[in-house]
Amino acid sequence: MTPNVRGALWMFGMVVSLSLLAIAARELGDRHNPMELQVVRHGISLLILLPFMARAGFRPMRTNNLKLQLFRNLSHFAATIGWYAAVTMLPLAEVFAIEFTTPVWVALLAVLFLGEKMNTGRVVALGLGIAGILVILRPGFAEVGTGTWIMIGAALGFAVANASTKRLTGTDSVLTVLFWMSALQGTMALVGVASLGWTAPSGAELPWLVIVGLMGLAAHFSLAKALKLADVSLVNPVDFLRLPLIAVVAFFAYGESVHILVLVGAAMIFAGNYFAIRRESRGP
Repeated sequence: MTPNVRGALWMFGMVVSLSLLAIAARELGDRHNPMELQVVRHGISLLILLPFMARAGFRPMRTNNLKLQLFRNLSHFAATIGWYAAVTMLPLAEVFAIEFTTPVWVALLAVLFLGEKMNTGRVVALGLGIAGILVILRPGFAEVGTGTWIMIGAALGFAVANASTKRLTGTDSVLTVLFWMSALQGTMALVGVASLGWTAPSGAELPWLVIVGLMGLAAHFSLAKALKLADVSLVNPVDFLRLPLIAVVAFFAYGESVHILVLVGAAMIFAGNYFAIRRESRGP
């Protein structure tokens, strides 16, 4: 099996992981607030990561950029809380469609704060991304509710976190980034639970809580493996499978229908991202 095929399979693993995470969050959202889900997610992640940390002599616990770790995880934590909330307020396909704008905002932030240049590919991606989100939201024709604004904010938060991760990986290993993500965000979630309270899970909810913990880590690990094995231009299109996959699941599980303009807008966002990636992969 070639590295490109393996990379695509790992990317599909991320697609499945995020879809299962969304379903678990929907199932638990009526009784458990996002802070509780974050405690479970990062608690399980730490338990999984600790043996790997021990085998490496706990060296990955040392970061070369604590301030950036804090900034990155504050952004990611806030975005994830928003994502959990949006999953309970919007059709799942719409959540994923809006989330597809994250790479567009990453490119813009990289130009503004990382000194990267705005080339033709990024201009096209930004233009199609903004047009796509307008098609999805249909301002003036459909009411833009609270859940939609929360998800737009979450996409921007993920963009800030992703841009920060790009800089972090120049000084810290992937294992270090994952450890600090779970340690810092788990602590933030515990503070939130101390304020909001903790709802003891029922026996029927335990499998969903385990899925939250396992799939959160699996999504990040699968993405890292995919990008290590294959070019972004080859694995990125696989991520688009999230939309039809979650749309089918949401239809049969929750009776949710998908407005055709959500699919059109998502396709526009994807086309812009793909054009930019393909152009940059060819070099100047």
